[in-house]
Amino acid sequence: MKSLVSLRVNGIDREEAVGDTTLLIDFLRDGLGLTGTKMGCDGGDCGACTVLVDGKPTLSCLTLASTVHGKSVLTAEGLVNGGVLHPIQEGFHVKLGSQCGFCTPGQVMAAYALLEKNPKPTVAEIKAGMSNNLCRCTGYNTIVESVQYAAGKMSASRSK
Repeated sequence: MKSLVSLRVNGIDREEAVGDTTLLIDFLRDGLGLTGTKMGCDGGDCGACTVLVDGKPTLSCLTLASTVHGKSVLTAEGLVNGGVLHPIQEGFHVKLGSQCGFCTPGQVMAAYALLEKNPKPTVAEIKAGMSNNLCRCTGYNTIVESVQYAAGKMSASRSK
């Protein structure tokens, strides 16, 4: 069966027919063409599929699309503004926070949620905030540096 789901995805209001057993990741990737969100482990262990639902990090591989009715979903694609990378995305590029890039969208969304809640996190707070996201390529130091870069850039833009 299908249900009609009303939601906001990356700032755009949508109304879509969604299968009752369709996972949010499949709806985003296959239904809406938002392929930034990745299926890493298929079990909620790696965080590659992290998106924000009403501002909270959510594993889209474990979330039924029908459960986000009336909610706001933000993916990595939604952070880009007019073709300009968000400071978090820029930080991952500049500080080499991504190697193969597979986990990067989930890492970016976890970092976004962290910095929205805590704009000036310590290294320990960054590590704790990013702990649900695994990366097999980096030693995590560059991920921490990427988040620190973004925090500094976002703080500077807020103080202007």
